[in-house]
Amino acid sequence: MTGKRTLEMKYKSAGWRFVMPAAILIFALCFYPMVQAFFLSLQSGLANNLHFTGLRNYIRLFQDDQFIASVKNVFIYLVFQVPVMLFLALVLASILNDKKLKYKGIFRTMVFLPCATALVSSALIFKSLFSLDGLANTWLLGLGILSEPKNWLQDPVWAKIIIIFTITWRWTGYNTVFFLAGLQNIDTSVYEAARIDGASPMQSFFKITLPLLKPVILLTAIMSTNGTLQLFDEVQNITGGGPGNATLTISQYIYKLSFVLNPQFGYAAAVSYAILIMVAILAFIQIKVGDKQ
Repeated sequence: MTGKRTLEMKYKSAGWRFVMPAAILIFALCFYPMVQAFFLSLQSGLANNLHFTGLRNYIRLFQDDQFIASVKNVFIYLVFQVPVMLFLALVLASILNDKKLKYKGIFRTMVFLPCATALVSSALIFKSLFSLDGLANTWLLGLGILSEPKNWLQDPVWAKIIIIFTITWRWTGYNTVFFLAGLQNIDTSVYEAARIDGASPMQSFFKITLPLLKPVILLTAIMSTNGTLQLFDEVQNITGGGPGNATLTISQYIYKLSFVLNPQFGYAAAVSYAILIMVAILAFIQIKVGDKQ
């Protein structure tokens, strides 16, 4: 028994030696800055003259019109974009999982390709498409739908729609990969048994596919929610948060507080913790609703 315990201790010791470098880096680069940011959120003043103010920054959040506007914008993106994106990803994954489909590799690459595109590049593509002399105006003028070019990005409603369309185009393929992996883990004999019992493809989808994909759906929903609440690149490069604050996101507001306006690092840290709290609450709700076990 002593020899067995010694061997187990050696294995555990070897495992810790492999894990420790990564654990130290994660602590130093992630957890320690998070703790520092929390203490920073309890302070106010300029970068070289910070002083402790307690929860004043968090109280200020509820009185800040720009912060409230950014939260509203982000939740509009969340409500409209995430369900549509996950539905499209599920549909595409179901099509790509079909055994009869030819050239699967090409189609899978095409679906995933937008996700592999640089964030700035994809944002600039859509910005040029919907500019005054962009392809959208050219086509619509040519078809007679518009009588004059429309300034899409200066319209509060259309600017939001373009942002939603951009992030849906870019991230649908990413979630499709997860759904495709989940579908490939479902035993085909289950579908064969359902088909023998007379189940239609639609019944098989709702009675077999969706229940067995519930963990993947929950995972992608949480990741998509997290990503949308932290949305920055697309909005920054397409509209810059405009017109006015019509497309401003929380991450953009943190950037403005830190580097554009007079440096307010304490308040910016409080806003960043507001994102953390919202992500945690929404993830908790999604887990409770999506996982009955």
